[in-house]
Amino acid sequence: QVRLVESGGGYGQDGGSLRLSCVASGRTFSQYGMGWFRQAPGQEREFVAAISSTASLTSYASGVRGRFTISRDNTKNTVYLQMNSLKPEDTAVYYCGASYEPFSSVQNRYKYWGQGTQVTVSS
Repeated sequence: QVRLVESGGGYGQDGGSLRLSCVASGRTFSQYGMGWFRQAPGQEREFVAAISSTASLTSYASGVRGRFTISRDNTKNTVYLQMNSLKPEDTAVYYCGASYEPFSSVQNRYKYWGQGTQVTVSS
């Protein structure tokens, strides 16, 4: 069992930055591929970014590539999402997930989810 707790959400300005963190419980964090997904009001949850268990691979949705950076620190059981050049369309609840697989961007491959953290970007 893995418990995930996100933090760092809040209000940001158009063009600004926010950094999300997700801390995982358990001793097997380094075995999981990790990802960030988001869900805007009235929309389905969508993929944002993923990182492999060893941090050697990353993947990004086209709408955030070049603006967002995913990273992880296996010594701290933590995965991060640095969000730069924020846009109002980035407004959503952001979820951290832990995947069955060492690296995946496919939502149904994710076994554990955090409770989500709200990000609101004003224009």
